[in-house]
Amino acid sequence: MSKQNITIIGGGPASLMLACSLDAEKYNISIYEKNAALGRKFLVAGKGGFNLTHSENIEQFIERYHPKQFVEPFLNHFSNIDSRQWLKSIGIETYVGTSKRVFPVKGIKPIEVLYAIESVLKKNKVSIYYNHEWKGWENDDVKFSLGTETKVVKTEIVVFALGGASWKVTGSVGDWTSYFEGKGIHINPFYPSNCAYKINWNQELLKYISGQALKNCEFYCGNMRKKGEVVLTDFGIEGSGIYSLSTEIREQLIRNQKAELYIDFKPELSLQEIQSRFENRGKLSIKDILEKKINLSATQIHLLKHQTTKETYNQPEMMSRWIKKFPLTISDFAPLDDAISTVGGIDLEEVNGKLELKKLPNHYCIGEMIDWDAPTGGYLLQACFSMGKYLANVLNTK
Repeated sequence: MSKQNITIIGGGPASLMLACSLDAEKYNISIYEKNAALGRKFLVAGKGGFNLTHSENIEQFIERYHPKQFVEPFLNHFSNIDSRQWLKSIGIETYVGTSKRVFPVKGIKPIEVLYAIESVLKKNKVSIYYNHEWKGWENDDVKFSLGTETKVVKTEIVVFALGGASWKVTGSVGDWTSYFEGKGIHINPFYPSNCAYKINWNQELLKYISGQALKNCEFYCGNMRKKGEVVLTDFGIEGSGIYSLSTEIREQLIRNQKAELYIDFKPELSLQEIQSRFENRGKLSIKDILEKKINLSATQIHLLKHQTTKETYNQPEMMSRWIKKFPLTISDFAPLDDAISTVGGIDLEEVNGKLELKKLPNHYCIGEMIDWDAPTGGYLLQACFSMGKYLANVLNTK
């Protein structure tokens, strides 16, 4: 029986895992990448500390995704534990950091992880074609641009792993959508996720807070809550404490052109405990109590002083409530290209449970080009690996 040809378009994490896991006895496997090398976004993501996955249990892990029902089958098929075991099998030892995120052991650089994956591709007889930019279809065949030349590839199976629309430097620009729309496939607009958000700060206040961090706080928007840390900037607010609220912030911004964010400056203290620290103040000023008895930072005190009236600032009961529920209004997203990831792309209703496009048999989609969302912390990368592994199993047993 002759082998079938599989054409994988895109050279990111999802496609790399897929190509590593396909049965080379059953398929001729080819990757077509628009850049001159594989894994550009993979490497850029590794510059700030190469977070490969997260170590929490799978039940909690699945809860981090939106919608979780879409991602759950892939994670159950190939979990965060499976990822660590697979990485170990190719020579990449990992460890769990204090944040419970998983990293390569110290001394292993992102490029070395990529080289280890590429060695698996080589063993699996995967053909790689660089500088091939996908340009849609010609009849039933896929078409690529090679600068001034055009190349048409005949293949039995096509897998798209084209990425989202952030980090243009990596080639991830989301400019492929029109080709799918031409086939009647619904595309949802791209929005930033895991990004900074704009706050129209008082300019006098900015002198004191710009560049400062808020640590050990709890942030909440709608029904979503997250303990963590953020940095206040001239533009607004950014950091892990806010990224996990992206789904709710985005929905509010789209619906209302603004989002209401609240901060609990002292999540370890109840409202009653804070109120009690204002009692028997003696000659202490409000500022002294905030600093010495409640242990607020200078940045938190500046926020409270500038965002409240003089009357509120000097009323302990009202100040206690502001400490537990400090309001900020978000007015916009950061620019799309500045986001760590994006949502939008192929609508979930356009793919079946095997990640196959319903309107295009033998055409599959994996990775960030589909409309799902995840926070930072290893979740994005893990879901891409899991989708690649899941689809490989689907095709190997086809």
